[in-house]
Amino acid sequence: MKVDPIILLLDKKFKLDKKFYFISGNETTLIQKISDLIINKYQKDHRAVLDNIDKIDNYQESAGLFESKKIFLVKDCKGTSENNLSKLQRSNDVFIFKQENSQKIKKIKDIFIRSKESFLIDCYELDKNSKNKILNETLKKNNLILKEELYWFLLDKLDNKYIFFENSINKILELNQNDVTLENVKRVLNTNNTGKEKVFFNILKKNSEIVNIYREKIITTSDVNEFYYYCRFFCQLIIESQNEEEFRKKIPVYLFREKNFLIDIYKFYNSKKKKILLKLLSSTETILRKESGQSITAGLRFFLNMKKITIS
Repeated sequence: MKVDPIILLLDKKFKLDKKFYFISGNETTLIQKISDLIINKYQKDHRAVLDNIDKIDNYQESAGLFESKKIFLVKDCKGTSENNLSKLQRSNDVFIFKQENSQKIKKIKDIFIRSKESFLIDCYELDKNSKNKILNETLKKNNLILKEELYWFLLDKLDNKYIFFENSINKILELNQNDVTLENVKRVLNTNNTGKEKVFFNILKKNSEIVNIYREKIITTSDVNEFYYYCRFFCQLIIESQNEEEFRKKIPVYLFREKNFLIDIYKFYNSKKKKILLKLLSSTETILRKESGQSITAGLRFFLNMKKITIS
């Protein structure tokens, strides 16, 4: 069954009750958002435990009647068939597949569309209609009324990539309601609004330089969330790649200028460092959720610790 990701984002009553979730498309930030949403829902409602497997064939059902429900993130959908999905129907676990679009997965996506136990969620850049729905729901939730000029400005100005759209909205919500004017919103969206992802590419510089660059670009809680998203994305590429060639192929095309730098960073990592990096990501996410008031400091501490792991 095919499901619109915007419905999942906005409809809090929508039932996430399937065995399999196949999240695809070409908008990586929305793919990650939907994946996080599903994981958080199962962890909250079922105290589910998150685990990773390379392929569905590597799955082994947990022993014992009282084991917690598990969510398995399946790294590669290769080899997935109606037959092996059918064999998993009786298990208590949930399976999430994340794959960017390609001709190789077209037939596999058809399997999930036909299955009554599956949701296929295609994630693409936001169009004006999607932005309109998200903006309206956000304004309603926060009891915020915008003047018409400001409203249409936002629909035109806000980015089509979900993470940037969300972070811009969050910056506006940080303003006092009386300060939400066209002039102030323009100022908020334009001030230090570019280059947060570029902070990552300074990871090998001296700590004093990193601190200065970070403080210049990362000013608000929304900035931290946006910056951390970039770092987590790069970290996941490192952790999930088995070798340099696999890592090279996973680097997004738009990062062609930074490709050699990213490959050099990957070369620092072995399996031991990848495990340490994974623990750092987990602990940082806990801190960012529980201590939002300290998020700017936590973001800097995370980045300096990542540098330490990288060069050690």
